[in-house]
Amino acid sequence: MYKNRVLTRRLQRLSATFPVVVLSGARQVGKSTLIEHAFPPGTDCVVFDAVLDVGNARQDPDLFLDNHPSKPLLLDEIQYAPELVAAIKRRVDRNREPGQFILTGSQQWEVMKSLAESLAGRAVFVDLEGFSLAEMTGHADSPSWLVSWLEDPHEFINSNHQTILLQYTLYELLWRGFLPMATTVPLDTIPDFHDAYLKTHIERDVRLLADISEWQTFGRFVRLTAALTAQEINYSQLGREIGISPQTARRWLDMLKGTFQWFDVHAFSGNSLKRVTSKPKGFIADTGFACAAQRISSPVALEGHPLLGALFETAVAAEIRKQRALLSPKPHMYHWRSAGGAEVDLLLERDGKLFPMEIKVTSQPARRDARGIKAFRDSYPNLDIQPGLVIAPADRFQKISEDDYAMPWNVI
Repeated sequence: MYKNRVLTRRLQRLSATFPVVVLSGARQVGKSTLIEHAFPPGTDCVVFDAVLDVGNARQDPDLFLDNHPSKPLLLDEIQYAPELVAAIKRRVDRNREPGQFILTGSQQWEVMKSLAESLAGRAVFVDLEGFSLAEMTGHADSPSWLVSWLEDPHEFINSNHQTILLQYTLYELLWRGFLPMATTVPLDTIPDFHDAYLKTHIERDVRLLADISEWQTFGRFVRLTAALTAQEINYSQLGREIGISPQTARRWLDMLKGTFQWFDVHAFSGNSLKRVTSKPKGFIADTGFACAAQRISSPVALEGHPLLGALFETAVAAEIRKQRALLSPKPHMYHWRSAGGAEVDLLLERDGKLFPMEIKVTSQPARRDARGIKAFRDSYPNLDIQPGLVIAPADRFQKISEDDYAMPWNVI
């Protein structure tokens, strides 16, 4: 059964405004399914292949486009037909009518970079990720709590906070992950799904990006990044652990980012550069993949596992990114850590206001869980810092300090 995506309306709106819309994202996040349901039945759609030259698009891009005159034209996996980019640019330059092309891609590098450069001012870019909690539970059309909080935090705090009933326990959700297929297949096939995902998708995409001779070492590198999710990125440490240089570690991590398997959050500096670290914090894109990479055998095995807190923080950070994608412009997203060790897991900055969030895997959040937010306020008394949230697998929204509130992670 198709589950509606929160980006459907935004995608339709952008297509009605711009000549070209580019939908990017990792493999298996549902890009093709989304465009199939976002546009009328019978819309012309061409799926490109890494080996076959579908419709001679690579050999004769102009003739290919002449043979597909209907609008919009959906071009799936555009990275396999890079020759089309220049032809699309020429046509858009002659005719700026909106809704001409919808392109999808699974890589941020090369073709997608060429698209961004060639179609500047002609195209708009949208990133699709795995399911959000609202999408998994059929609430994709409901208002986003994040949008409400950013627009008026005090009204949000005083509103009625409803939670959504999740299909799985917290441990099973983290273990399955949020790729659409992983949310539906039988539990005992989840490890097979993620192993196949690594072999058929990630390695395949990385092979297209670079020539890596030591695939066994690269596999160890992927497993290491999964173990370091929700931590500050130290390229020297990454390289030292598996015997590669910091430069190689940076390049390989960029490849994971280029295939949407990793994202990072920059450090907030404010006006006190000497008091905070400058290292970004990195996250594996999907907790299910992280569990598979770490060979965590079952949801039950997560109970008491040393990675549980990092995996929950990763899931919440990814959820924030999914809801943040509904906003234009997107608010800046940071983390903060002082030289003394105080930290705030996530900070959103919008219109000069800062919205701090702590992420705790506890069912009973308390005042002590907001200590990092208090330290941030004390460090920057002149900044406009809004009421903070401690996001946790709790059962109710409650005040836990003078300025901070605990919130269930499944609030809608």
